Amino acid sequence: MQVEGIINKLEKNIDKKKEEYNLRKGQRDQLVDEKKERQKRIKKLKEEIEVFEETRILLQETAEYAREQAKQQIENLVTKALQYVFGSEFSFKIEIEEKRGRPSAEFYVVSDYQDQKLKNNPQTARGGGIVDVVSLALRIAILESYRPKVAGPLVLDEPAKHVSEEYISNVAQFLKHINQHFSRQVIIVTHKSYLSEIGDKAFQVKLREGISEVTTDF
Repeated sequence: MQVEGIINKLEKNIDKKKEEYNLRKGQRDQLVDEKKERQKRIKKLKEEIEVFEETRILLQETAEYAREQAKQQIENLVTKALQYVFGSEFSFKIEIEEKRGRPSAEFYVVSDYQDQKLKNNPQTARGGGIVDVVSLALRIAILESYRPKVAGPLVLDEPAKHVSEEYISNVAQFLKHINQHFSRQVIIVTHKSYLSEIGDKAFQVKLREGISEVTTDF
């Protein structure tokens, strides 16, 4: 009886160990399956990261190309405006650099002086007239570079307020050229008679005894 009791006890221990073995084997198999699944996810994530990185580089190169094209177009148009109004010694330059991870543009007016090229901010280049012409040309350049094309007239309020009388006729001719080149109507509000005289139509608004009067004969 004693031997039989020992055998029964051993069989119970064996059964218990078998249960523990099967439990741990199941846990191991589950961990192995999870490991394989996670390895698949890691591989897929690595492939997605490679695609994202290639896409990011492609977009960055595309953006840099488009930015350079737009920069050259704007530089050319503003340079033509400056040369149209003030003479061939002037040109316009845009310098783009990364600041805090974002592109930042600085504008400069370059002028030839004797054998030197002087580069200044528009505000310090040659008084307010330069700023007026640069501002006017920038607005036109951005408007005409935008795609899809923006329809409608170009409305300007005193576009050459600080341009001296010596150059104001050149501004008028430049605006006439813009009107013809881009086939865009130009509407100007101004106190400068030369700008109003060059228009196809001009209207004068006067305030008489509190009432606005519009005339075309002036």
